[in-house]
Amino acid sequence: MFGLKGQELLIILLIVLLVFGARKLPDLARSLGASAKEFRKGIEDGSEEASDEARDVAPDVAPDVAPDIKAADTQTSEAPPPDKPASDT
Repeated sequence: MFGLKGQELLIILLIVLLVFGARKLPDLARSLGASAKEFRKGIEDGSEEASDEARDVAPDVAPDVAPDIKAADTQTSEAPPPDKPASDT
């Protein structure tokens, strides 16, 4: 966890205890836990919405692209190959 060892974590916890006090520490831990839970829930909801929108958009895009590809294939068959220059004769 962040490359911290036991001794370093103990020092950090003591500093937090001194700064916030013993009475505020449980409230701080509760609010931190609630914030982490809400953050995870928001991330999950956001990823679900993004995948739902991607699924909804994908079928709408595919039919529009297919005719353009077919039209491009018929037009390129008449053009000279890209490695040979067009003759002026």
